[in-house]
Amino acid sequence: MPPSTPEIKTVHDSAYELRTPRINLEDDVILNGDTRRMFDEAIGAMRYHKIIYSDWGFNAVDPTGRNLILNLYGPPGTGKTLAAEALAGTLKRQFIHIGIAELESKYVGETAKNITAAFQRAAIEGALLFFDEADTLLGARLSSVTQGIDNEINAMRSTLLIELERFEGLVVFATNFAKNYDSAFVSRIRYHIEFSLPDLDARTRLWQRMLVPGVPLVEERAALIARCAEVSSGLSGREIRTVLRTAFPRALIANPDRPVVRWEHIETAIADVIAANRNVGRQQIKQNSSASADTGRRLLGLAD
Repeated sequence: MPPSTPEIKTVHDSAYELRTPRINLEDDVILNGDTRRMFDEAIGAMRYHKIIYSDWGFNAVDPTGRNLILNLYGPPGTGKTLAAEALAGTLKRQFIHIGIAELESKYVGETAKNITAAFQRAAIEGALLFFDEADTLLGARLSSVTQGIDNEINAMRSTLLIELERFEGLVVFATNFAKNYDSAFVSRIRYHIEFSLPDLDARTRLWQRMLVPGVPLVEERAALIARCAEVSSGLSGREIRTVLRTAFPRALIANPDRPVVRWEHIETAIADVIAANRNVGRQQIKQNSSASADTGRRLLGLAD
């Protein structure tokens, strides 16, 4: 029998799962004031698109303004992925979440085809197209091309530029490393929305939501929330959740028969998270500036 032909891992329309958003911006996402204002402006741009481009005639000078591209950037754990899904929920659109694994192919040239397939799927369904870890895709194109590998990386990024130009829907990128973006992508993104660490007001609202009413407390709940919000400066929403994930078991271990959550349970959990931020994972952040091209090679199946 002749040898079998290896199956090419190309993503077709059916491979991209359409999700119905479970959340919306108004009810389910806690954002700093400036971040929320930028989302409101982006929603307004979509709502009033016909007036601006057709009635006012702005399409005469901006024929490529049929799409809306957002970039959500900031530290890990600040709610970028959650906000992208919530935006889809607010707009009553379905949601396609594209990660690195969905685009990766071990065959040369297939990653670019997968990018095209993602845009085709979103166009057909009218879905919000969300790219996570976008710095891998939007990284600076390689100016000193010495190998075929480098040509493939540039071809992948050129494909993405072309798809962004002709797409007529809503695209959201998210990254922890926006500094790695190529300027050609930066200029095509209409709204760059920063996700900073939560301010005091946002932290207060996060603690109010996460310290659910059923938790038995020693202190009065409002006073404890105010204390937690004050002490947790510098923590993300994800890290505040981690604090409670470790504080609650401590309360049960201390008194399994009549458990109550005390301030010291939360205080020590906050200290543990701060210590982890200081001591764990620093090397990865330092090395990230050179990681974009390496990840691009892996996406294309061209790494050593």
